[in-house]
Amino acid sequence: MAVVAWLVLQLFVVQVFTVRAASMLPTLEPGDQVLVTRPTIDREVQRGDVVVVDVRGTFLGDRPDTGPLAGSVLAPAPDNVFVVKRAVAGPGDRIACCSDDGRLLLNGEPLDEPYLSSTVAPSEEQFDVVVPEGRWWLLGDNRPVSEDSRSHLGSPGGGTVSTEVIVGRVVRAAG
Repeated sequence: MAVVAWLVLQLFVVQVFTVRAASMLPTLEPGDQVLVTRPTIDREVQRGDVVVVDVRGTFLGDRPDTGPLAGSVLAPAPDNVFVVKRAVAGPGDRIACCSDDGRLLLNGEPLDEPYLSSTVAPSEEQFDVVVPEGRWWLLGDNRPVSEDSRSHLGSPGGGTVSTEVIVGRVVRAAG
C-alpha cells in the first residue's frame, strides 16, 4: 500500500528532479534536487516562478516522445527532456529586450530581476515578443549559458512553451 501511495504521489502531486545544468545559477546549482508540485495541486504557474518543463516537441524539436510517464519512477526519461527555467512572461504579456538601462521590459515596464547575478546582463539577444494565450516565455537565471526561449525564437511557438508542458513549480531545492 505504501508503494502505491508513493507512486500516486510521484505521478500526480509532487516529483523530484535533479538539476543537470548551470543555466539557473545562482538560484540552483547542478546536482541540486528540486521538489516540484503539479500546477493543479496548489496554484497555477505565475510570473517569476521557477518551473520544470518537458521540452520534447518544443526546445528539443522532433525528438521521440518517451511517453506520458517519462521522468517518473515508472519510466525514466533522458536527462535533457526536463529543464528548469524561470517563467518570466505569461499569456498576453509582451516581453522585450531591453530598456535604456539594460533591463528586460515586461508590458513596457522595466522588469526587476533580483535573482540575477549582478555580473549577468538580462540578455545579449534582442527580442520583442507577445506571449500567445496558453503559453509562457522561459529564461534561465544564468543567461549567458541558458538555452531558453531566446534560443528558439525561430521555432514553432516563437520561443514560447505551452502551459501543458510545464510539469510543475519548484517549491523546494536541496544541494
